[in-house]
Amino acid sequence: MGRFKLLGERLAARLPERQVAEVQVRCAILNTFNRLGMPVTAALA
Repeated sequence: MGRFKLLGERLAARLPERQVAEVQVRCAILNTFNRLGMPVTAALA
């Protein structure tokens, strides 16, 4: 949740449907950042 708030504490959109779209875009950005930051692991043995 803390990382989500780094993108901004409040929503910029006023209309509910645009707020939903804004939250979806923020979640997509966070998922991309998480995917980029994940280490590549390989099983040994």
